[in-house]
Amino acid sequence: MAANIICKSCGNVIEISEALTESIVATERLKYQKTELELRRRANELEEKNRNFELTLQRQLDEERNKIRLKAAEEIAETQRLKDLEKDKMINDLKKSLEDAQRKATQGSQQLQGEIQELDLEESLKINFPGDEIIPIAKGVNGADIKQIVKSPNTGVVCGSILWESKRTKAWSDGWIIKLKEDLRADKSNVAAIVSEIVPAEIKPGIGSKDGVWICTPKFIVPLGMLLAKGLRDAAYQRLVSQNQSDKAQAVYAYFTSHEFTSQVESMVESINLMREQIAKEKMALEKIWSAREAQIGKLSSGISGVYGSLSGIAGNALPEVKLLELE
Repeated sequence: MAANIICKSCGNVIEISEALTESIVATERLKYQKTELELRRRANELEEKNRNFELTLQRQLDEERNKIRLKAAEEIAETQRLKDLEKDKMINDLKKSLEDAQRKATQGSQQLQGEIQELDLEESLKINFPGDEIIPIAKGVNGADIKQIVKSPNTGVVCGSILWESKRTKAWSDGWIIKLKEDLRADKSNVAAIVSEIVPAEIKPGIGSKDGVWICTPKFIVPLGMLLAKGLRDAAYQRLVSQNQSDKAQAVYAYFTSHEFTSQVESMVESINLMREQIAKEKMALEKIWSAREAQIGKLSSGISGVYGSLSGIAGNALPEVKLLELE
């Protein structure tokens, strides 16, 4: 089938054959197919690019989210770390405050215990030495705790003075002796004594002398006080008799640190310990005698019961009844 076309250059109508027409149509169809393929290829590429873009965009969004999440987690961790540090600081401050309070309470308790022992020492001296002057030394004043001015019981003449130091700690310190001797020289007293629950190892009986200072446990306060007061009165009497007034303090100090006076104290302590041992032995001996007598009585009672039982088996009802050996 022929077809007419119009020439674009001259405007004339040109008749073409059917074969040519089909060729032209086929050519055009092929061009359209190529164009369609190209469009489809481009559409696929565009679609692939869009998918890749969306995927890249999604990845970027995920990365940003992760960054934001990590940053938020870091900020939260930092905030929590600061809170933990603040909490730790508060706990440490509270612990320190508690330790300070406990230390102050312990110190206050130890100080209170020391003051109680010092008051007990003062009261004991006042009760047992009513004729002497017992002077407590105020807190904050350099010196010992108590000064005992020993007086003659008849005339009231001052015979000398004793410096008492009260200690209540967990360990002994030789520095106490050095300080008390300095206080002794500064006060111009005659003799010094330390009362402490803890005494040096060489003061085994609980009372004795070390480096010129007398030391005792609280239970020996009165015996030591009596010995020291007697020594001061004897020394004063000897001074009065001999009228030797020179170097009084040195003479008294020499007397109290002499072997004679130490022997007297040790003799009294040994007598006290011996009496205690004798009492303990007598108590043990009496308990032993009582136990032996109880055993003898038990054997005798068992023997009597056996004899009576044997006779009852032989004589039967003919044997008189002993109520003490019968069941109630």
